[in-house]
Parts: sequence; structure tokens; C-alpha cells
Amino acid sequence: MLGSRLTQVRTLQHPSGDGQTDRINSYAVPQLEQEAMKAGNAHLDTVSGATFTSQGYRQSLQSALDAAHGAR
Repeated sequence: MLGSRLTQVRTLQHPSGDGQTDRINSYAVPQLEQEAMKAGNAHLDTVSGATFTSQGYRQSLQSALDAAHGAR
């Protein structure tokens, strides 16, 4: 984050282990990362077929943004 602008979004960890979860994450996480960069915040649309992944991603991103704002 530079000032109050996102400069990079990178998913450090996501659930894995079963085939369905891995398939969902393989298409949902890149879409969520791209949307986060465009939006510059955690107000992201839910990726179709990845409701829980989208919700968790938004919550995690908001927590990271809150922590970054508190660190200033």
C-alpha cells in the first residue's frame, strides 16, 4: 500500500486439500485479486460458484487493510 492506494494484492494462503476447493480457488482467487486492485478496497463482488471463498477473501483483505491503516 502506498499512501492510501493498493499497489499489490497477493494471496498468501487459502484453503486447499480437496479437489473441489482447489478448483474453486484456482479460478476465484485470481479474479478476486484482480478486482481488489481495481476497486482499491475490500468491496468486491462475489465470484459465481465461490461464495465462501469470496466472503473469506473480502474479510481477510479488509483485516489487512485495517492493519495497514493502523500501522501508519
